[in-house]
Amino acid sequence: MESPGSAYVSSPEVAPKRSASSKTPPPDKERPAHIRFLVSNAAAGSVIGKGGSTITEFQSQSGARIQLSRNHEFFPGTSDRIIMVSGAYDDIIKAMELILSKLLNEVHAEDGDDVDPRSKVRLIVPNNSCGGIIGKGGATIKSFIEESQAGIKISPQDHNYIGLSDRLVTITGSLDEQIQAICLILSKLMEDNHYLQSMASPFTYAGVNFSGFQGVPYGYLVPPMGPVPYNAVGYGPNGAGGKYQNIKEERGRSVTIGVADEHIGVVVGRGGRNIMEISQVSGARIKISDRGDFMSGTSDRKVTISGSQHSISVAESMIMQKVTSASERET
Repeated sequence: MESPGSAYVSSPEVAPKRSASSKTPPPDKERPAHIRFLVSNAAAGSVIGKGGSTITEFQSQSGARIQLSRNHEFFPGTSDRIIMVSGAYDDIIKAMELILSKLLNEVHAEDGDDVDPRSKVRLIVPNNSCGGIIGKGGATIKSFIEESQAGIKISPQDHNYIGLSDRLVTITGSLDEQIQAICLILSKLMEDNHYLQSMASPFTYAGVNFSGFQGVPYGYLVPPMGPVPYNAVGYGPNGAGGKYQNIKEERGRSVTIGVADEHIGVVVGRGGRNIMEISQVSGARIKISDRGDFMSGTSDRKVTISGSQHSISVAESMIMQKVTSASERET
């Protein structure tokens, strides 16, 4: 078996004849598994969809669980976020088809006919599991390339980040070729107990802690008490004047603060991005009252923050910063 510490780069310069053999079946298709890969921040937003609609649909269609790192948590040495898809083998493959097809369609919509038909996807694989993908003398990876027709490159281990034990496996090809390669790689990884165990270990890198993956009872890192009620808020500023009002109504593990109606749009952000970011970073649930539903004796909308004392404090601080910045720009 090839040493997992070495680099291995391979791709078909000339497309070889496709193997007649079918996809390598995993040892147990119902055995829980997972796959992790990188996406840009913009692509992550596309996968989530407005109010989480797209990711919810993908999870429903595939049966897999889809999780994303928060929008400030990147794989070391990149500016890309991590998506983890977990579940049974068939569910994972279906989810990958949905996600990669969505991202490819987004690129085609933006660039039209100029898009290279052979796109790339970068998988994250533990260093100790790379040897199984490479195989003795590179035999396994070469067979994967021949069967899938995709280019497959395994990066060398990056020693610039202390504690980083993962490497990137770059798959280049059409959507069908990428999916075929992912099938082969995932089947091989499912034979590796070390890889299966890595799903339960913290996703911690030097200076970056993907704590959101651990102990979180929700799919894509939105507030644990349910999705933000985007339908109940207005997305644009309305009216003039007024600043953030630090009026609180304590109710158990929730705090209600007043925010001027014209500043609600700043808190929510375009397509709900700001409020989703605040919820993701703080871990709190944030609910904004309907238009016309104001704090008692004021013309400020109610913003109710629920969660732990720490998460409420973080969310309140982030909301205050958004509103204060907006007020300063107005003046």
